[in-house]
Amino acid sequence: MLNIRKKDERGHAHIGWLNSWHSFSFADYYDPKHMSFGHLRVLNDDRIDAASGFGTHPHRDMEIITYVLDGVLEHKDSMGNGGLIKPGEVQRMSAGTGVTHSEFNHSKTQPVHLLQIWFMPDAQDHTPGYEQKAFSEADKRGQFKLVASKSGSGDSLSLNQDVNFYAGLFDGDEQDELVIPENREVWIQVALGSVEVNGQKLTAGDGASTTQAGTLEFTHGNNANVVVFDMARRQ
Repeated sequence: MLNIRKKDERGHAHIGWLNSWHSFSFADYYDPKHMSFGHLRVLNDDRIDAASGFGTHPHRDMEIITYVLDGVLEHKDSMGNGGLIKPGEVQRMSAGTGVTHSEFNHSKTQPVHLLQIWFMPDAQDHTPGYEQKAFSEADKRGQFKLVASKSGSGDSLSLNQDVNFYAGLFDGDEQDELVIPENREVWIQVALGSVEVNGQKLTAGDGASTTQAGTLEFTHGNNANVVVFDMARRQ
């Protein structure tokens, strides 16, 4: 059974240069029924205006993933990392004992659209860390690609939490399925387009969750960009 959270049910903040939708309580948006889902603490759908962004600010004890959908984001942090994140690239920053960083739209003319994703770590005070990898359209076309995991299996980014993060692109007859074992929790987010999950249509901004084992079938995509978080059940 899927529990669907429609896009308009999310929290919303529009502060001029930033237009952000929050799946879970964040900043000035507070909803005691939607504080988190399992280890997934933050899922923000952000659009940042040209030549704007987040100045240097701190984080600690959080696994932070940036998934760019359109445009180019510029990143700098206190670990000495800096560079650009483009569509198809995924960045993981483990805040651990503490980091500071900034994120700005690299373009002077075009907005940038991204998902900002935070997972609670498996322990506090990890050594801060950073990874960034590109995953081609072919990696995700008509199938799910594992882009982050606890073990860093395959070519996925590594996380300090038992999470399998999948990304897929579906259009027309393209389809794939994910088999979810017992004692897992799953959150699905449609970032762009639309797709059917076990026969239920989800459109851009919609989320869905389940705590039941079984098979999730993704069909009838229409330019769909979908992310799935398969997590060990939170104790």
